[in-house]
Amino acid sequence: MAQAWRCSGLRWSADGPVLAWDGGRRSALTWGKRVAFGVAGGGVRTCVGARGHMCPVRAVVPGRSTGARCEECARLDRAHSVAADTIADDPRPYRVYLAWFGPGMTKVGITALERGSARLLEQGAVCFSWLGAGPLMAARRTEELLRAALRVPDRIPYADKRAVRSALPASVAERAAEVADLHARAVALDAWPESLTRAPCQPVDHAGVFGLAALSPAFGAVTELVAGGSVSGRLVAAAGPDLHVATGAGVVVVDTRLMTGWELVPTGGDGELSVPVREFEEEVGVQDGLF
Repeated sequence: MAQAWRCSGLRWSADGPVLAWDGGRRSALTWGKRVAFGVAGGGVRTCVGARGHMCPVRAVVPGRSTGARCEECARLDRAHSVAADTIADDPRPYRVYLAWFGPGMTKVGITALERGSARLLEQGAVCFSWLGAGPLMAARRTEELLRAALRVPDRIPYADKRAVRSALPASVAERAAEVADLHARAVALDAWPESLTRAPCQPVDHAGVFGLAALSPAFGAVTELVAGGSVSGRLVAAAGPDLHVATGAGVVVVDTRLMTGWELVPTGGDGELSVPVREFEEEVGVQDGLF
């Protein structure tokens, strides 16, 4: 019987995307690599725990949950989350950024200075620029300032990001235009926090890192994994937590957050897709495979 592995998510390194597995194993992902995995027959999806600790009751969690945590572990995770705005006394310096995911989709966010651009890769930002740096609360006030004064959101739904990846402007300059315009308007605001140092607009483009050049539209996205289901194909792109996989049915998007909590095994098929998929109204990206 094939050994089962538990996926702990997609990680982004300087060399590109990497699938991480419980126990420390990592699988580097490259374009064209075969991705083929199945869910152990009769298996159930269990909570991944929180803050590096296993779920004490190994609770069963829904297949469509991107967090893969039970209610108690999710509460514990949020209690120590800067993103959930539950920490106000973090002494580390933070950066404020503007991230662009497609035409009309630019958001403001913050990330710890020490993390570099990892947060932008994790979100699937096609283009971004730093806006400023300073203490956590000053960064939070700047984020709120942009939401109130310029109506810049702090979240862009993943479904919206996926829907435009194969139809982005071709040039770097075009992809950076909205970020540059918003950056100029943001730094000119009068209520800018004094303790936050403005950063020059220096757009960084991730289209090449994500493999988005000439990306074929995906026909749908995997909505959940199921016991006995499988996905296999060739990796054509990856952005944020998503893998775009070319299967026998076409390109599908696989959100790797849906893979966590399951016992996964290698499969021998090629181009298989036997898990639930939501088809896009217009073609988009899709994914499948094990590594």
